[in-house]
Amino acid sequence: MIHNFQKMLDNIIENLGESKPKLLLHCCCAPCSSYVLEYIAKYFEITLLFYNPNISPKEEFFKRYEELKSLLNQIGENSIQIILPEYNPDEFFEIAKGLEQVPEGGERCYKCYRLRLEKTAEIAGQKGFDYFCSTLSISPYKNAKWLNEIGEQLGEFYAAQYLPNDFKKKNGYKRSIELSAKYNLYRQNYCGCVYSKIEREKAEKSLTLFD
Repeated sequence: MIHNFQKMLDNIIENLGESKPKLLLHCCCAPCSSYVLEYIAKYFEITLLFYNPNISPKEEFFKRYEELKSLLNQIGENSIQIILPEYNPDEFFEIAKGLEQVPEGGERCYKCYRLRLEKTAEIAGQKGFDYFCSTLSISPYKNAKWLNEIGEQLGEFYAAQYLPNDFKKKNGYKRSIELSAKYNLYRQNYCGCVYSKIEREKAEKSLTLFD
């Protein structure tokens, strides 16, 4: 069955009434978060989770974290709290074992989605959030179907309701680029992990050779 995750989100929002449920929103970076916050902050009481052990090196991780804080300051959402678990890249390298050579968008990415969403679901269940989800689906390079399937499975296991979404819809990705320019946000040129960085560098080198 083909699901319209954007329509599912719209239906949930339409039926909220005057309530403002608590949402734990996993964030991968400031540019992706910019549109998502603009879109849903008025409907939910949001707490951000910056859990991304895939990001490498350490300096890149904290650069993206500081950029997320800068975004909140610029858009006047200083009251939104950010949960920052300890940076432990070994958590990512453990799930990536044997998949180092898999191209972007394959099984390694699936496991990375699950790693980050599982932490989000776990914390959401522990702290009594009404919903949880991630900004990841805003990227045209991320598999929204996988993200939503994983989120629904984990929601059932951790007793936390997953908020279906496909944030790239409604020109979400385009809007994130506009907001990045408006707030002068750092837009990284690779997903985050060392393998995506290597793949990106190879692609750029290949283009240079043909210039």
